[in-house]
Amino acid sequence: MPESNPIVEDVAAALRLAREARAAVDAIPSRYASGLMALARDAYERGDAGIHDRILDGLAALSRAIETKPWFRRLLEDPRLPAERQLALMLAALDDPQQGIGVPREVRNFVGVVVKNRRAALLERIIAAYRALDSERRGEETAEVVSAVPLDDTQRAQILAALNRAGHARVRLVERVDPTILGGLVVKIGSRLYDSSIRSRLQRLAHAMKGAA
Repeated sequence: MPESNPIVEDVAAALRLAREARAAVDAIPSRYASGLMALARDAYERGDAGIHDRILDGLAALSRAIETKPWFRRLLEDPRLPAERQLALMLAALDDPQQGIGVPREVRNFVGVVVKNRRAALLERIIAAYRALDSERRGEETAEVVSAVPLDDTQRAQILAALNRAGHARVRLVERVDPTILGGLVVKIGSRLYDSSIRSRLQRLAHAMKGAA
């Protein structure tokens, strides 16, 4: 029986814990997105025909603010801010026309709940999860694309073309930047995962080393 390698075992254990922690964190955006979708469906059933588009537009405004306004991202991600202070600053930013973050009342109130519950740092993932639910409602597929740096239009077109060749006809891309993947792309669509990231290669190497130990 091959002798165990403590270093490789420690790496494997760390990777396993990281996967478990990530799974727990990823469940939170889905829960919040489902709550917002339930609100939208209820409003639609009561006759508000524009609610779905209105919420999507508001979430798009939030995404643009996160991507283009460094102070807004810091406001979301700063763990030192007390909950009440963070909530007050966030609502003030959303209510100030000069900041250019126009969102409808439903999105403003929803963001307030997210911030009050100390989930502001997950807002990008919550938005991505909601877009996936809305795509499902529209009969589309959503591909979550994680890259180390923001994508450009050429890269988006290449990803869509590759997904079309793989049999995914109506696809909406939901993008997220994650510098920790180091390079390459991680594309998740439904239950399928297309992973070309450097981090995944390192993880596979660690598992290979464990098998060879």
